[in-house]
Amino acid sequence: MYPRPVNLENQIAKGTTTIGVVCKDGVVLATDTRATMGYFIAHKHAKKVYQIAEHLAMTIAGAVGDAQAMVDILKANAQLYSLQNGVVMPVSAAARLVANVLFSARMMPFMLQALIAGVDSTGPRIFALDPLGSVIEETCVSTGSGSPIAYGVLESQFKEGMAVKDMVPVVLKAVTSAMKRDSASGDSFDVAIITKEGYRELSEEEKKQLVSKI
Repeated sequence: MYPRPVNLENQIAKGTTTIGVVCKDGVVLATDTRATMGYFIAHKHAKKVYQIAEHLAMTIAGAVGDAQAMVDILKANAQLYSLQNGVVMPVSAAARLVANVLFSARMMPFMLQALIAGVDSTGPRIFALDPLGSVIEETCVSTGSGSPIAYGVLESQFKEGMAVKDMVPVVLKAVTSAMKRDSASGDSFDVAIITKEGYRELSEEEKKQLVSKI
């Protein structure tokens, strides 16, 4: 007898704001750092954007345990792919791998919304995944309970073909706006940039300078 399916209604957007944007020369990812348990703030500096490989990253929204398990699965498989094939795992392959794991567990799903982003031979790409393994390629996307607020900023200022340096302040404004109005998002934020040169996160000093200008 199959286990009773979990009702995903009202389970997905419980907390968090994550943002991903494709630029002409890379991708920009941003997340807040607040972790909540209902109305309780469980952690103020939770990690929600993870480097998977030098060219690849993943943001998480949802249940922390489920999300961290998926990050570990993807990291291990990305390394294995590189060793076996002598090239880095394509962003689309990384997204499909996670989607297959999520779909295989659909009867008792992982409580996870994820963005998988990176730069490969096809260029900068971002894929959004839901708990049942659906995969949608996006150029500008936000997940989590703060996403409606973030979209208000992104939709008004995002333009396809923008450079990373021009997009970072827009993404920053979007995530900080969500933090001000969504109670499940807040405290601080992380910003990661992936280009052909690789993955890097903005330092605290860089974030302070950018915030002072918006």
